[in-house]
Amino acid sequence: MQPPKKTYTLQEATKKLEHYCAYQERSHQEVRQKLMDMYMIPEAIDVITIHLFEHNFLNEERFAKAYVSGKFNIKKWGKSRLAYQLKQKGVSKCNINLAIDGISDKQYIDVFNSLANKKVDLIKESDKWKKKKKFVDYFIRLGWESYLVYDKANELIK
Repeated sequence: MQPPKKTYTLQEATKKLEHYCAYQERSHQEVRQKLMDMYMIPEAIDVITIHLFEHNFLNEERFAKAYVSGKFNIKKWGKSRLAYQLKQKGVSKCNINLAIDGISDKQYIDVFNSLANKKVDLIKESDKWKKKKKFVDYFIRLGWESYLVYDKANELIK
């Protein structure tokens, strides 16, 4: 026999979601999913979402900028992976572009070059074609633009 589902009043759920959003930036989709997991009815979900938005607990632009900053600086993701992941989280195209434009071109290229120089030394492969393939696959998976990746592979692996 399963234990009964925990139910929440509108006030309890609102407080819980305020803490959820205050802890770290959340997307609208994450908030809606959290409320659905709490078995809230659609009308309550709308009321709470509007409350969070009006009281600045929820802000899609701020979420997108924080997400891009974190994933770029920590995981070294490229722009295409960042855009794809934000799209999966239901962020609008406008906010995706705004967040990605926050990365300076110089910083973007510097991070890529530094990462590429480290990665090429880590690939233990004697066949230059296999080494290039491993190099290219790694950077494409991280979402770096193919023209950057292929140019760098040809420059570093001869």
